[in-house]
Amino acid sequence: EVQLVESGGGLVQAGGSLRLSCVASGITFDDYAIGWFRQAPGKEREGITCISTSDNSAYYEESVKGRFTISTDNARNTVYLQMNSLEPEDTAVYYCAIKYALFYGLAFCPEGLDAWGQGTLVTVSS
Repeated sequence: EVQLVESGGGLVQAGGSLRLSCVASGITFDDYAIGWFRQAPGKEREGITCISTSDNSAYYEESVKGRFTISTDNARNTVYLQMNSLEPEDTAVYYCAIKYALFYGLAFCPEGLDAWGQGTLVTVSS
């Protein structure tokens, strides 16, 4: 059974940076998409960036393009989210999630995720 554990959240001022980490264990397939979702207070959860292990293609939601970067360290079974130029609107609980499947030219974060982490809170003050 796959387990995902996020870390790295916290309080940061607008314009600052944070790096989130998600350590994955128990992954049993070579092909999957893994990424970051967030849920702000009073809003629905949204997929903001995901990456495919099939071809390393990545998707970024429009509001985070140019500010956030997703990366993976296969040796450490870890996916990172580097967040720069943070804005108060980025305040949310950030979740790591995985979907087992082949993905080529990833154009969105998949639905029907197979596993989720517990989430880490990011608060951006103005």
